[in-house]
Amino acid sequence: MRGGVTTVFLKEMRDILRDRKTLLLMIVLPILVVPLLLNSLISFVMEQQKEAETEVLEYVIFGEEHAPDLAKAFAETKRFKKTTIESQEELVAAIRSDEIDFGIVIPEKAASRLAEKSQATVEMHYDNASSGSRVESRVEDVIDDYNGELTKARLIELGVTSSRKRRAVLEPVNLAEKGTGDIREVLGDNVGGMLPYFFIAFCFMGVVYPAIHLGAGEKERGTLETLLLAPIPRHQIVLGKFLAVFSGGIIAVLLNIASLGTWIAIKAGQLRGTLGTMIGSIGWLDLTLLALMLVPVAAMFASLLLSVSIYARNSPEASSLISPFGIVMIVPAVLAMLPGVELNWFWASIPITNISLAMKELVKGTMDYTMLLAIFGSSTLIAGLLLFFCTKWFNRETVLFRM
Repeated sequence: MRGGVTTVFLKEMRDILRDRKTLLLMIVLPILVVPLLLNSLISFVMEQQKEAETEVLEYVIFGEEHAPDLAKAFAETKRFKKTTIESQEELVAAIRSDEIDFGIVIPEKAASRLAEKSQATVEMHYDNASSGSRVESRVEDVIDDYNGELTKARLIELGVTSSRKRRAVLEPVNLAEKGTGDIREVLGDNVGGMLPYFFIAFCFMGVVYPAIHLGAGEKERGTLETLLLAPIPRHQIVLGKFLAVFSGGIIAVLLNIASLGTWIAIKAGQLRGTLGTMIGSIGWLDLTLLALMLVPVAAMFASLLLSVSIYARNSPEASSLISPFGIVMIVPAVLAMLPGVELNWFWASIPITNISLAMKELVKGTMDYTMLLAIFGSSTLIAGLLLFFCTKWFNRETVLFRM
C-alpha cells in the first residue's frame, strides 16, 4: 500500500511543482504577502495618527458676538483655521465642496441663556458622511474645555472654590478602572481575530490549484485513464492525490508562519510602545501551535476541493464550482472576529470557527489547552470523514467519467 501511495504522491508533487500558477499561490504569496500586509497596515495606522496630529481644519463661525468667549476658544485652538463665507445659507454647500471642514452657528438666544446661567445650544455643521472625518471629536474637545471653564466659574460664584469640591459636585462617584488583562491579551483580543482569517485564506489558496490540477486538470490532459489502469488500488490513488494537495496547503501554512515569525523577530526590536511589547511577546512555540491548528484545516480543504475537482469535467468548471466554497469556508473564520464570539464548548464544535478562535486565544496567550486538544481532535475527525467521502466519490464511474 505504501509503495502505491508514495508513487502516486511523488508523481503528483512533480506535476504540481511544474505549474507556475500553483507555485505562485503555494510559495511566493505566503512568503511575501503577510509581511507586506502587516507593514502596510502599521504604516497606514502611523500615517493616519501623524495626519490627525498635524491636519489643520478650516471653519467658519456665525453669531460669535453672542458667545465671544466661545468664539475666542475656537480661534485659539491649534490646527483650527478660521475663514469666512458670504452667508450662512452657503454653509452646507461650502462643506460639501470641501471649501471648509465645519461651521459653528451660535444663535442669538445663546447670549441670554448663558447670562441666565442656563444651557445654550450651539450648532455644528460638518460632513458626517465622511468616515475619515475628525471634525466631531476635535470640536467636542473645544466645547468640553469651554464647558469646564464655564462650570468652574459658575461654581466659584456659588462658593465652591476648591477644585476637589468642584469635582465632588460634578462627579459624586468616581469610577477607577482596573483592567486584569495584560497588554498582550488586550491587543490580541483586538487583532488576534484577523490573523486566523489570513492564515486560513492562504491555506485555502495553497490547496485550490493543486486540487484543480490533480482532479479536473488530469481529465483535461487525458492522463486519468492511464493512472486508473496502473496496478494500484483506487483508494491508494486517492490517498496519493490527497497527500499532494494537502502538502500544498501545509507548505503555504508553514511558509506563512515562517514569514510571520521572521517579521516578528525583525519588528519586535524596531517597534516601541504597546505594539512592540505585544509583538515581542509572541514566541516560536505560539507560532508552532498556530501551524498545528492549521493542519486539520488543510486536510479538510484538500479532501473537499479534491472531491469537487474530480467531479468537474474540466478546470474552468472546477474553478467555478470551487469559488463558492471559498466564501463558505471563510465565513466561519470571520465569525471569530465578531464581538461577543468567544471560545467555549459550543463554538468549539463549529468547524473552522473553532480553529480561528483557538488561534485567537493562542495570540492572546490565554489558551485552555484541554479545549485545544478537543478542537484539534474534532477537526481531525471531520477531515477524516471528508477524506473517506473523497475515496468513495473517486470510486464512482459516473463521477470520474461524467459527461
